[in-house]
Amino acid sequence: MRITDMSAAILGLTGFKYTVSAFTPSINRGALSVRQASKPFVLNNSKKLVASSLRYHSSSNKDIFELLASLDDEVDPGKVEGTDLTVLKYPNPSLRAENAEITQEELDDGSIAKIAKEMLLVMYAADGVGLAAPQVGINKRLIVYNESGDSKKWLNEIIMVNPKIVEFSNAKDVENEGCLSFPDMRGNVERPKWVKVEAISLKGRKIKKKFKGWESRIFQHEYDHLDGVVYIDRLSEEGRAEVQPKLDALAENFGEGGAL
Repeated sequence: MRITDMSAAILGLTGFKYTVSAFTPSINRGALSVRQASKPFVLNNSKKLVASSLRYHSSSNKDIFELLASLDDEVDPGKVEGTDLTVLKYPNPSLRAENAEITQEELDDGSIAKIAKEMLLVMYAADGVGLAAPQVGINKRLIVYNESGDSKKWLNEIIMVNPKIVEFSNAKDVENEGCLSFPDMRGNVERPKWVKVEAISLKGRKIKKKFKGWESRIFQHEYDHLDGVVYIDRLSEEGRAEVQPKLDALAENFGEGGAL
């Protein structure tokens, strides 16, 4: 393996956390997607990026990969200071419920801005990069994300009200995804490479954007939540079978009334 840019951090500086999600078919753990000759990035609702480029060259680096794979993945933050919002886990019915469009009155009274701010607090506490309102029990068409996953880079924060996809590419790619509402689970998900999006801001202004690459994937994952779609719905039969025991355990723990 050849490590560039932030190699010192990966090899031992404190204050960083790393995991491996997709290195070979036999390794599927954590948040960092590592592929031959590719730029890895933190997958949805997971860790902050700790290296801009990793390249695998030799199995002699097995110890390094085992170290990376053993470190923490996204966390369940529980109660977060500054908010009563918490991340809901599958099969909470909120994840499958219909999500209402946000009204101008709700924007004007500041309630949506407050919710968005608290959603960001929860997202950062969970080492996430995106969060949709139904994941915290608010069935409104609202998403927040920060592609860097770094609360200090607040200028990267995106808040979208009533977003909709108006166009998407025919070309698709597959990446390994996880979700805060599905702890300790991951899987390969196929999505369009780019999407064109319309939404409104917290100030009621129209937003038109084209998202590509990593940002496109974050947006599409969170947008799915607004339609009651979760990442496990997009897994292959093999991918679904792999996580099914954990899904069954969550459903059993939740008890009656879960929305599978």
